[in-house]
Amino acid sequence: MTENADPWLVVIDMQHVFGDPASGWFTPRFEEARAGIRRLLPAFGDRVVHTRFVAPVQPQGAWRAYYDAWPWALVPGDDPLYRLVDEPDRSHGIVTETTFGKWGSALDRATGGSRELVLAGVSTDCCVISTALPAADAGVHVRIAADACAGATDADHRRALDAMALYAPLIDMTDVDAVLAAIH
Repeated sequence: MTENADPWLVVIDMQHVFGDPASGWFTPRFEEARAGIRRLLPAFGDRVVHTRFVAPVQPQGAWRAYYDAWPWALVPGDDPLYRLVDEPDRSHGIVTETTFGKWGSALDRATGGSRELVLAGVSTDCCVISTALPAADAGVHVRIAADACAGATDADHRRALDAMALYAPLIDMTDVDAVLAAIH
């Protein structure tokens, strides 16, 4: 795989399970993050990958206790709960994982080995941070479009951003306007 310097947008877990107010995993500022993502999408063209979190068929290890606490989420990956809220463009990849973090060989392949990623989505304090840290550890420069992310609470969102900021210059905090300005 060859390194690609063009930035890719990784849209993390914009799914009904996080956007539905009736869900136990509802992210209150989901729609604000969604609005920021919608602004970003056209600028990245085909360089977009969407991720999905799904429950494993058979939870293992500590995941068993996790799903004991959230038994309603232990449904098949094709359940409407885990559908993306917006249908991705046909040219966009989709990476589905049973883990909070989405960084790994599948996402690396889906982004063409790019060493420049912009992350947006939910939740900042779970799947976004769990994707950003291992990607940065692998030598990927990660930019977090903070206003296109949302956390379980505003305080959790802020704490996650502050924790990721400690990894500068591997991880940089930015916003939608700055990302768009850098691309144009």
